Parts: sequence; structure tokens; C-alpha cells
Amino acid sequence: MCGMPQQPPVRSASPRPARPDASMSLITNVMDHSLDDGYAEAAARKKAEGTGGMPKTLRARLGLAAGLVLAALVVTVGAAQARVAAPVVAKEREELIDRIDAETAAADKLEDGVDKLRDDVSARQREALENSGGSGRSDLVGILSGAVEVRGPGVKLVVNDAKDVGTGVDGEARGTSGFSNTGRVRDRDMQRVVNGLWASGAEAISINGQRLTALSAIRAAGDAILVDNKPLVPPYTVLAVGDGEGLSSRFQDSADGLYLHALQENYGIRTAISVADGLTLPAAPSLIVRTAQPISEKGTS
Repeated sequence: MCGMPQQPPVRSASPRPARPDASMSLITNVMDHSLDDGYAEAAARKKAEGTGGMPKTLRARLGLAAGLVLAALVVTVGAAQARVAAPVVAKEREELIDRIDAETAAADKLEDGVDKLRDDVSARQREALENSGGSGRSDLVGILSGAVEVRGPGVKLVVNDAKDVGTGVDGEARGTSGFSNTGRVRDRDMQRVVNGLWASGAEAISINGQRLTALSAIRAAGDAILVDNKPLVPPYTVLAVGDGEGLSSRFQDSADGLYLHALQENYGIRTAISVADGLTLPAAPSLIVRTAQPISEKGTS
């Protein structure tokens, strides 16, 4: 029995699996053809003509070499000039520093000489007052003029800015007195304090060691108080030689003493007054003492 030849089974071809980046055809195309076709054709044409890449002719190569040599020469010359100029600049800087130091030392020496001459003048003035006619009169003139050092009982008054400088306890500005800062001691305050002490019987007064005379001036420069053009730093310590108990009571009862008390109550300015037995006030520096002499009628005619 003849059988039919058996045919091999037909296997159905399984479909090719899809690429993972099949959904990214645009990106794949860009990555595979990163260079535009026009640019690619131009590059191929230049390569074929021999115009791309490095120069082929001898003249072109020599020109390129000359350009490179010139650039290297410019860089070398610039570096050499900078290296040569650096010591010169450093030397000029050192010379300038030396000149500044020398001038500063000369100025300090001159200032020391001025201080010595000032002390010598003050000593000669005191000697002249002591040798003038009438010992009591010369002593009184020296004390009142501030030409001599003073020792004796008196009053110590300390005036200081408020702790919270800026506003008074009531929060109102101190505009009626013309002060921009309500809790800070001003030159006008110290003027009233000093005038009040003079009026109360003080014989000599100093502020922070600065002796006051008939020619002294209390002024302001910004927030600083100047006494005879010398700036003072708070707290301001006022020493007044005189009858301690009487001077203290008279000053506190005076209009200037009440003014100072009002500053303390309304604006927080700190004050403290006490009676002292042994105060020492220095002489005023560079004081010129002059005495008036009567002019006779014969001299005026």
C-alpha cells in the first residue's frame, strides 16, 4: 500500500520582535544623521578638491608658521616686559612706604617738640605770676585764669547719655530744644551745666581733665562735644573747686540744675553729683595771661 509522501510540516515564521526604540524614530534619525546632508556634501567636495584641512602648498605652510612665530613673539615680549616692570613697581612702592614712615616720624618729632615748648611756656608763665608783685594777687590771677594747677574741695558731677539713646521716656522727640537725638548729652547741656556751676560759686572747673578758662569754648562736631577743639568721650566728668556743700546745693536749686534734673527725668540722661574733699584740676595748656593797665589821661590826649 503506497502511502502518500509526507510533507514536512510548515513552520509559521514568528514575527521579528520590534526594536525598543521603534517609538523613537525621530530621535533615532537625528542620531544616525547628525550632520546635515548639505554640510556632508560640502565636506566631501572640499576633501576631493584638496582645499580642506591643513595647507598643502609651501607658501601656505610658511604663512601659518610665520603667524605662529609672530604670536609667540608677542606673548614672549609681553611676559618679558611684565617681568622687567615688576621689580621697578615693587621698588617704587617700597620707596613710597619709606617716605611715608620718614614723614610720620618727623611729624611725631615736631609734635613732641611742640608739647615740650608748650610745657616750657606754661612753666614760665607760672613763674612770672609767682614772681609778680603781691603773692595773693598773683595766686588769685593764676587760679582764675587757669594758668596754675588747683587743689581743694568741691563738687564732682558726672553726666552721661541715656542707656537707650534715641527717645525719651514719653516717646516724644526733643524737638523743642533743637536736638536730633533725645537721649544724648549735647554741647548746650554742658554749657548750661558749666555756667550753672560758675554762677553757683565755682572757682575752677574742668571737664574730663580739660581745664576751662575765660577763653574756653564748648562746641559740637557731629555727635562729639569739643572743649577748646578737643573731643570728649562720655561720660563727662565735671570737677568744680569751691565750697563743696554750698556749691552742690546752690547748683541743684538753680535754673541750670533744674534743667539737668529735667533731662534726667524726661529723657533718661544719667547724672550723679557728689561732694569731694580733695580735687585736683590741671592747668590749662598754652594759656596766655594778660593784665589790663590803666591809661592815664595824659597818655590818651
